[in-house]
Amino acid sequence: MPSSSLAAPLDVELRPDRPPLLRVDRPADAASWAAEHREALRAQVTEHGALLVRGLGLRDADQVGAVFARLAGTLMPEREAFAPRQDHGHGLYSSTPWPANQPMCMHHELSYPLEVPGLLLFACLTAPGQGGATGVADAERVLQALPAELTERFEREGWLLTRSYNEEIGASLAESFGTDDRAAIERYCQANAIDFHWQPDGSLRTEQRRRAVVRHPVTGRRCWFNQIAFLNEWTLAPEVREYLVDEYGADSLPFNTRYGDGSPIGEDVVQLLNATYEEHTRREPWQAGDLMLVDNIGSAHSREAFTGDRQVLVGMAEPRRLADSGPTGEASQR
Repeated sequence: MPSSSLAAPLDVELRPDRPPLLRVDRPADAASWAAEHREALRAQVTEHGALLVRGLGLRDADQVGAVFARLAGTLMPEREAFAPRQDHGHGLYSSTPWPANQPMCMHHELSYPLEVPGLLLFACLTAPGQGGATGVADAERVLQALPAELTERFEREGWLLTRSYNEEIGASLAESFGTDDRAAIERYCQANAIDFHWQPDGSLRTEQRRRAVVRHPVTGRRCWFNQIAFLNEWTLAPEVREYLVDEYGADSLPFNTRYGDGSPIGEDVVQLLNATYEEHTRREPWQAGDLMLVDNIGSAHSREAFTGDRQVLVGMAEPRRLADSGPTGEASQR
């Protein structure tokens, strides 16, 4: 297999349909190994957008937390989560809960806060029986492959994320904002360019407009960086979408995305986005003990449907307040 010029002394396998793979002999101390090879590993991630490390033998949350800390320093607490995760402490979380029989389409983690994670770290403690791979797709190539008319509109207008918080679907107010205190939530929204509207029943509805295309802070590449397809109603399984529309109404779904001017995004556009992601997806089945590093701005990631048990721990690091990722309009202070 060909290896990158930055790989030495790392022998990284580069394959067109799979993420870069580094096979290592199991070290006596995975955290010390991670510290020793940190710069070489991070160079690979910058160059290729992702790197899968096989052979470390990661086996529990404490060991994973130590490896993540050596590679990325302090991990970010999750804010504005769309679904609850199990919190293992110190910024270490379970992967997002999602039905095992449904794929989780390509997205960039937390692309809608003003401060986004620049690096994602994944560790597989239990590999699924079948499926369940974490795929990756190059954000620059996806942008180049999409129709110019579509990307130019999103560049002009940005994209709009709408959320209607409830006690049944998605993250609660406390899970998303770190508090259920109304005044504290309002202060957070005002500070983070989020329009907010308290409903008569006491629930919260928010809107936030964000950029769809940003420049990578290290490489300068233009990247298709958003969750337009992932959080859109047309990505949901038809029976799930039908249930949510019946339960909450078409305009009050727990989450949805629109064009930046508020116009609805058609099913055909969402299908095109997901099809383009699929054309550029690279996958490698998880094995227990694997480590995966993903440049969250340069690469989108996904999760296949799977069978059996699957336990993957996640960390987010290197907060970035991208120079051109802010909203296209000012948030109200209602």
